[in-house]
Amino acid sequence: MIKAKNLEQASRNTKILIAPLDWGLGHTTRCIPIISQLIKQDIQVFIVADKHNYSLLKEEFPSAVFLRYKGYGIEYSRKRKFFLIKLLFQLPKVVLHVFRENRWLKKTVKRFSIDAVISDNRFGMYNRNIPCVYITHQLHIETGNRFLNKIAAAIHYFFIKKYSQCWVPDFKENGLAGKLSHPNKIPKNVSYIGPLSRFKNLPASTVNFDLLISISGPEPQRTIFEKKILFQLKKFPGKAILVRGLPSDSNKIENFNQVQIENHLCSDRLNLAIEQSKIIISRGGYTSIMDFALLKKQAVLVPTPGQLEQEYLCRYLLSKKYFLAIQQEKFELEDAFKKAAQFDFQPIDFSNEMYQKTVNEFVLSLKSANFASQ
Repeated sequence: MIKAKNLEQASRNTKILIAPLDWGLGHTTRCIPIISQLIKQDIQVFIVADKHNYSLLKEEFPSAVFLRYKGYGIEYSRKRKFFLIKLLFQLPKVVLHVFRENRWLKKTVKRFSIDAVISDNRFGMYNRNIPCVYITHQLHIETGNRFLNKIAAAIHYFFIKKYSQCWVPDFKENGLAGKLSHPNKIPKNVSYIGPLSRFKNLPASTVNFDLLISISGPEPQRTIFEKKILFQLKKFPGKAILVRGLPSDSNKIENFNQVQIENHLCSDRLNLAIEQSKIIISRGGYTSIMDFALLKKQAVLVPTPGQLEQEYLCRYLLSKKYFLAIQQEKFELEDAFKKAAQFDFQPIDFSNEMYQKTVNEFVLSLKSANFASQ
């Protein structure tokens, strides 16, 4: 979907294409601060998106040029023990899609005179004729098996090396992602840009909710967790807000008791709702972790069953006492709320400025090297 007015503006500016992975909403939302910074630098932003991530980013950046292109469409299993097996069966589809999206990108770069690409974990969004950046926090991919870990890393590095740069949204030392972002060996094009968050601290906020629950991630686990939460909320004595993580869904669940239910909140509204809540319950996705760390919020993380990356992150952050973590099958809402009230949360100190310097330097390198359209 490309508007003529936006294309007219694009012809006068440096053009950068942003392509987030559609595996949940975390890859999409952590691109928001990068897109915002690019716009501040007078970059004309092209965004590759479809379905949920299209709806979310269209609301955030109505002036951007949107190119509708489907994502990988990964689905999770209903049971943890079948998670890896189901992913393996989907690998041929993913591989085919990677090569298709690379061909699509080649045509798109030529058609719109794109000057650079920033891809968040989409393997095929590279082009040898222009600077291309790959964003990931998973230099180490956890499969639960050492041999498979090495194979996964080799495949991942094969694609990372096709990009001009690889940005890791974490600290170079004492990272939030632990070994996921700090394996023993890393590609030469890797640089650590500091954690990313679309939010900002709102210190004057008053507490309006005892609990904010954020549900996200691929199906069917998103719906399974939502049904469990909705059932347990009926007995919750406090005031709560539930954000379903469905930006393109028009089907609304009615509020009940002291529970406010939202399909989706834009960044500013969600930022305020988080700041106005005593305790947060959320999946253990890395983007959510960065958000809660920046806002210094007390959060209970519930990793998606079978998603070994989230399970590792939750164990690692629990050991640091940064966040409380509870497995989904053991999760009981009132018990989690009580444990969080007694947990000795340790604050994480970081600002949201390190990545801005990286983005600004990247833009400057484009313009100084005459990559920008004239």
